[in-house]
Amino acid sequence: MFGIIGILVVFGAVIGGYLLEHGNLMVLVQPAELVIIGGAAAGTVLIANPPSILKGMLSGMKGVFGGSKFGEATYLKTMTQLYAVMQKARKGGLSALEQDVEEPAKSELFKSWDHHARDFVCDTLRMAMTGGPTPFELDQMMELDMEVHHHHAQQPVAALTTVADALPGLGIVAAVLGVVITMGALGGPPEEIGHKVAAALVGTFLGILLCYGLLGPMASKMGKAADEEGQFLHVLRVAVIAFVKGTSPLLSVEFARRVIPPHVRPTFQAVEKACRGK
Repeated sequence: MFGIIGILVVFGAVIGGYLLEHGNLMVLVQPAELVIIGGAAAGTVLIANPPSILKGMLSGMKGVFGGSKFGEATYLKTMTQLYAVMQKARKGGLSALEQDVEEPAKSELFKSWDHHARDFVCDTLRMAMTGGPTPFELDQMMELDMEVHHHHAQQPVAALTTVADALPGLGIVAAVLGVVITMGALGGPPEEIGHKVAAALVGTFLGILLCYGLLGPMASKMGKAADEEGQFLHVLRVAVIAFVKGTSPLLSVEFARRVIPPHVRPTFQAVEKACRGK
């Protein structure tokens, strides 16, 4: 919602100020300039990125217009889910989770989880069941998993940032082509020449506006969303490692609660009530 509001504010302020100075709005409507800038930008994206990153860019751009997935309700639900898993393991040992971990999609404990979080936790518990890795080694494995996930999540952000940075240059390309057309029209009516010069300048205007007013902020928002997901995995990591070290389920959940960002952190009472109620 805020993404949509922000875009409306940007374009509303720019166009509104232009109209206040009695500018002709139709002069800004230059389809040819949009084709040059938009087409060239799309082409650079296709040249530079494999399909997986393109898919991530589209998914991330859609997410810009929605709210965060990691609010207080999500964390409270996650704390409850972690507590249920650890309670079962505490009563029957880690071996009691074997069937749940091997087929998490069919497990009552894991089937409602986000698949990234489910794989992250189940892969770690599966290794813990073997009895080989120490808690320190499990923590290292989870950290490596998080680094790979964060690197993959940042690739679409970097790709979109690159496109945004290229837009002013592509706007100049459109403007130069407009100047070339204008030079070919010298000697014609002044009105025609003036229109062609205006069209050329619109190319530069669009390139800069789309960079700093649209794609740049969208890339920034995508980066923050990736950081939020990384923080969510860190919460899971803290809880699992605390439990593997022998900490009680409720205290393990409290360890995890303490690393949740303050603005979305549920209270101790809310977590305890949710876990006890479960």
